[in-house]
Amino acid sequence: MSTKKKIPLPDPSADDCPWIGLDENGTGLSVDDFITTLVVRAANSLRRVVTLPYSDQFGLTMAEWRMLSVVAEAQSLPFSELVRRSETDKSLVSRAMRQLEARGLVVLDAVDAASLKRGLTCRLSRQGQALYDRAMPVAQRAQADMIRVLDDEERRVLFRTLHKLRRACRDEEG
Repeated sequence: MSTKKKIPLPDPSADDCPWIGLDENGTGLSVDDFITTLVVRAANSLRRVVTLPYSDQFGLTMAEWRMLSVVAEAQSLPFSELVRRSETDKSLVSRAMRQLEARGLVVLDAVDAASLKRGLTCRLSRQGQALYDRAMPVAQRAQADMIRVLDDEERRVLFRTLHKLRRACRDEEG
């Protein structure tokens, strides 16, 4: 049994939102109210509670699960596209793919041996596809359980909001 004392999290009402009437300088925002702080904390909690249990169940790190699922959805894709789609650092993608390859879950075909990463095509092996086919329904169920915590309107708003923020970030990145 855990001896860690759980710290209660705030459950702010709409009236408590420090973002309402926010000026362009962010006057009055504390670090705890930063959008990045809230999103990162939520994402870390979701990874621990939702994703980690099923990735562990199938003997995968979270990075390996992410790469496996991106490759499975695409069927086959160049390494550079895997990096782009996973929105993950190249070195982490490379490490995860090498681990998956060593376990026989992915096949990495070098088109041009002189420039391995640039010419690398990634695809699942039969064993990788079989693992994905077993893991995906478990992942879908775990994700659905958390999404279903929200009512329909909250789901719509959160889904639209997260996509809007991603587009805004991509626009800023150029």
